[in-house]
Amino acid sequence: MTYIIAEIGINHNGDMKLAKQLIRSAAKAGCDAVKFQKRTIEEVYTKEELDADRESPWGTTNREQKNGLEFNMKQYLALEKYASSYNLDFIVSCWDEKSVDDIENNLNVKYHKVASALATDKSFLEKLNKTGKPIILSVGMMTEEEIESAVGMLDNVGYILACTSTYPTRPEEVNLKHINTLKGKYSDCRIGFSNHYSGLDACVGATCLGAECIEFHITKDRAMYGSDQPASIENVTAMVESIRNMEIMLGHGKKVVYDTEKPIAAKLRKVNDICD
Repeated sequence: MTYIIAEIGINHNGDMKLAKQLIRSAAKAGCDAVKFQKRTIEEVYTKEELDADRESPWGTTNREQKNGLEFNMKQYLALEKYASSYNLDFIVSCWDEKSVDDIENNLNVKYHKVASALATDKSFLEKLNKTGKPIILSVGMMTEEEIESAVGMLDNVGYILACTSTYPTRPEEVNLKHINTLKGKYSDCRIGFSNHYSGLDACVGATCLGAECIEFHITKDRAMYGSDQPASIENVTAMVESIRNMEIMLGHGKKVVYDTEKPIAAKLRKVNDICD
């Protein structure tokens, strides 16, 4: 079965109550994992970037906005425990090397996820590689040469996810057939799809193409504050049901006459001598 990751990311807006609500939504829908994001603000952004003006629910600077979206380690531990109580794997996308250390030293994540923005950072990939954990690699904004270099650096690739890094992604830029390209080139890796399209179609299509992992952002309400909200899914249950139904409908590939067809054939067919 397709491994389904509900990307909560920063759609919790720094609210533990909302984060837990989204975890429950993912569990009720039948997802396999939830994923958050972690940044050490001072490592990821320059002082100039952090001091820049930015209106947000937390203040008037970029620093206040970034800090408002971050959980501390005590909160991450609580969220990991909460996800585990619903039998969900807990995954965190780290955006800097210190965050990798923090997650490794305090949590028990099943995978490390490389965001597309960091997939060309050699030092960061080497840091993740040293953890020994399987790595999920999103390839948005990457050339085929960059993908090849990144995959070649990693000793334990969990999944490679076809991805377009626009929020939300336009239909003509989803490019689901890149799943086939990746499957052909990296036949020893499991290939999946990271979705930023606002509807259900892209993930269902990815399932048709044999994606073994599907990741999509989830939200309580797309109208909420946040850059990821417009590309997020509100009805998580509908998404998961659509993926699981498509898995069933794909079938086994062998032509059979189903028992439900036999009485119809007996009623409608007058002649059946084609194989005589």
